[in-house]
Amino acid sequence: MAAEQRAKILVTCAKGISPYLKEEIAGLGFPVEAEKTLGVFTSGTLQDTIRLNMQLRTGLRVLYQLAEFRAHTPEQLYKYLVKLNWEDYLDAEGYICVTSAVSTPAINDTRFANLKTKDAIVDRMQQQCGRRPDSGPERNKTVIFLYWREDECAIFLDTSGEPLAKRGYRQIPLNAPMQETLAAAVIMATGWQGQSPFINPMCGSGTLAIEAALVALNKAPGLLRNHFGFMHIKNYDSEFYQTIRADLRRQVKKTIDFEIVATDIDAAAVQGSKKNAQTAGVDQYIHFDKADFRETPVPQQPGIIIMNPEYGVRLNEEARLETVYKEIGDFLKTSCQGHKGYVFTGNLNLAKKVGLKTSRRLIFYNGPLECRLLEYELYEGTKEIYGNKKADS
Repeated sequence: MAAEQRAKILVTCAKGISPYLKEEIAGLGFPVEAEKTLGVFTSGTLQDTIRLNMQLRTGLRVLYQLAEFRAHTPEQLYKYLVKLNWEDYLDAEGYICVTSAVSTPAINDTRFANLKTKDAIVDRMQQQCGRRPDSGPERNKTVIFLYWREDECAIFLDTSGEPLAKRGYRQIPLNAPMQETLAAAVIMATGWQGQSPFINPMCGSGTLAIEAALVALNKAPGLLRNHFGFMHIKNYDSEFYQTIRADLRRQVKKTIDFEIVATDIDAAAVQGSKKNAQTAGVDQYIHFDKADFRETPVPQQPGIIIMNPEYGVRLNEEARLETVYKEIGDFLKTSCQGHKGYVFTGNLNLAKKVGLKTSRRLIFYNGPLECRLLEYELYEGTKEIYGNKKADS
């Protein structure tokens, strides 16, 4: 691995998360060179991609750029790619997977762009090494990413392989789980830094509580995985990776002096959350309980309460959930004074039923669905701020 060669690095993310990813990248000491809707550009070496993969909580993929160029046709794409020094990065006896983001009138099927990219790579390897690496859809070896929009192209080594959202702990996902990177971004958006109580009624598969525990313990998410795309790049520096991993392990806290509470009325959800937390190695730091959200124990020490209720996609569901959202507002108002309350929802009509005035409304996307993180300042003993006011739409 040409560890010292600096290049552009694109860290991708889900829509709505780039401001938090930007903050993370800067916090790790990397330059922020551009912020896009679905990612943030920085720069560094292939060794730097190891650090980014290990430490980022909100990024999906760490892409190391090999080249950028223009191509109007698949033939031009092939001609450029076949000239690149793939033998410097790939093992002739290895396996490659090509993925892409393509939007160009030059082709109708993105799979054809992937095929031309694969052909250029293996043909170059055949010319230089006398062998062609195997190829296919599996992302557990070397992954190449092609970006092609209109006539602008860029080719990257995907140093993550599987998306970083796949931490590996969510063995029991249950219904409609929040993606791990989204949960991490939502927690960042609240300003919570792992030093005060974190309460998560309606915990579902436990993703929010588990991500909070990882933050509180200063446990890098990359410690939960043993496999990354950078491990299949030629001359990969295993010793450097092991050094980074050992350093991050030493930074993990052994104890926390506040409560992380996760409850759900569904016993299966509570059991699934416990198993997921156990896989993540944080189960001893989270108090799980089967309980209706209104019966969730709230510590006196000021902290945050985050709830991610159902969104009610169908009309008959929305009617049923109106009462639930109203009761969420009642719970926050009567049981959570002195804390900050948050409701994450994809249904703004139901959000109005909470009946509390929002102090902030932040846009996120849960998959393709536009959502809001609604913040409520739950001032202790100042009930006149609530009245019958409704959340902004």
